[in-house]
Amino acid sequence: MHDLTRFPLEDGGSVVVEIDPLPGTARVSRRDDLIEDAKGSFEAAMANVRDAAASALATFRSMTKGPDEVEIKFGVKLTAQAGAVIAKTGMEGNFEVKLKWVREPEGS
Repeated sequence: MHDLTRFPLEDGGSVVVEIDPLPGTARVSRRDDLIEDAKGSFEAAMANVRDAAASALATFRSMTKGPDEVEIKFGVKLTAQAGAVIAKTGMEGNFEVKLKWVREPEGS
C-alpha cells in the first residue's frame, strides 16, 4: 500500500504525492486523515536535488577539455520526512551521466 503526502507550495496551495511507506512502519489512519503533511515545502525538497545536479554539472564543466553537452539523469524520491532524495535502483544508485564532445569540422 502507498501513502499520500501533501507538500505545501511556497506560493500557496499544495501538491499531493504518492510515496512508498518506510519499511517496517505501519500507518494507522482515520478516514479523514489519509494524507500526511510533509515536513517542508515542495520547493525546499526539490532544492536539495537541484543543488546536487548543479554540483555535478559544475564538476563536468570544469574539465580541461570540457564536453559540448552534459546530460545528467537521476531518479527523485519524495518522502514526508526527508523531502526529495536521489532514488536508488536495483544497483547502488540511480545516477546516469552522458558527456558529448562534437568534433570541429575539418578546415575550420
